[in-house]
Amino acid sequence: MTLYIDPPTWPGHGRLWSHLVSDVSFDELHAFAAELGAPARGFDRDHYDIPSDWYDRAVAAGALPVGSKELLRRLSAAGLRRPKGRPEEWPA
Repeated sequence: MTLYIDPPTWPGHGRLWSHLVSDVSFDELHAFAAELGAPARGFDRDHYDIPSDWYDRAVAAGALPVGSKELLRRLSAAGLRRPKGRPEEWPA
């Protein structure tokens, strides 16, 4: 299992958030998020938004902490990046 989480530096709804991604598959990402107790509504195209108070729990469960640029690089290299403004499914 290879999951990555960036630092909780993304503001929203009065809190700071991290992004949780897989560089293997969305199935792996969904399974890990479910084990953490993350709600399905936390999934946003290619990542889960994880509140700052869950960061340590995600790392303890096996997510590897990386910087935001490294997280994006790994997600893109895996072919799992789904940028906003593009359909969720598009030809490679």
